[in-house]
Amino acid sequence: MPPRTVLTQRQKRLGSELRRMRTAAGMSAEYAAGLLGVDRSRISNMESGLRGISAERLRTLACNCDCTDEKYVDALAEMVEPNRTGWWERYRGSLPQGLLDISETEADAVRLRGANTVHVPGLLQTSAHAMAIFRAVVPQLPEHEVALRLAHRSERQRVITGDDPAPYVAVIHEAALRMQFGGRDVAQAQLEHLMDVSEWDNVTVLVLPFTHGAFPGAGHTVAYSEGPVPQLDTVQVDNSHGPVFLYADGQLAKYQAQLDLLEDMALSPERSRDFVRRIAQQL
Repeated sequence: MPPRTVLTQRQKRLGSELRRMRTAAGMSAEYAAGLLGVDRSRISNMESGLRGISAERLRTLACNCDCTDEKYVDALAEMVEPNRTGWWERYRGSLPQGLLDISETEADAVRLRGANTVHVPGLLQTSAHAMAIFRAVVPQLPEHEVALRLAHRSERQRVITGDDPAPYVAVIHEAALRMQFGGRDVAQAQLEHLMDVSEWDNVTVLVLPFTHGAFPGAGHTVAYSEGPVPQLDTVQVDNSHGPVFLYADGQLAKYQAQLDLLEDMALSPERSRDFVRRIAQQL
């Protein structure tokens, strides 16, 4: 089969993990190629995600790299699945790849954490709130593109509303609660929705008030997806050109520490709910 022309975040991540496993063992690409019975370029393509690897070859590589973490190897073998098609595939060719990668990363997570300063987290947005945000982008999106993004966002939210919902902890700064995207009525409905979801067993909403002062990561949105094993955790940060995914050990440690600190700084779930209620009453 020819090399892939479009790579998903999952494929890129698997390739990155193969490279990390090989280099941590001090194994050359040439040796890995001989071990797996492929040419040197095939190893490079596997490690960049351009070509796949079978579960059998992956386990052979892990064994010869002295990787004894069975849970990690099993999780990598799960990532090999060639015919995996998630609901987000329906949007391929219609929405940017980054949005599909966000969906896939969330779907693979066993627990979700995040911190938002200006926007209510996408997983907790009402349709009207999300529509107001989508209509405010530059250049302006045509209405059919807005409708696609709304439908996609609604399906994304099933990761916390479905039959087997993921636990989710969301730190939301007071600034995001006071933004009136879509006007007063839309903003008030959004706050009421936040109060409702904050009572769900799997959702924890924590508010960081203005009065708590400085905090790490101010102005940035961070989403942390915990994988089936810690080595497969993923951080997603946003920029003007789409999401950026990070998973180097130092990056994971940095954002884990940042979210830990923000969760400690924020109000308790009960006080956060009361805080949201007061803002809604002030609108």
